[in-house]
Amino acid sequence: MTADTLKPVDIVKWIATVIQLIGYGLTGLNLVPWNVWFFFAGIFLWFAVGVMWKDRAIMVVHVGAFISLLVGYLNA
Repeated sequence: MTADTLKPVDIVKWIATVIQLIGYGLTGLNLVPWNVWFFFAGIFLWFAVGVMWKDRAIMVVHVGAFISLLVGYLNA
């Protein structure tokens, strides 16, 4: 895939992927709450990808991830 063939959804999903990987790295380094904020951003972007693809499974899993992360963060 070249830059000429990238669609907006491709750009969003790669940005979301990089952000999620940064979140995992920050978790490994125990950099709280930065890791949580990166995960929230990645979840939001992956939810947007689900909307663009009209893929309910991607949307549902990321709503679930958001709720789980939010509840965990608020109870920490």
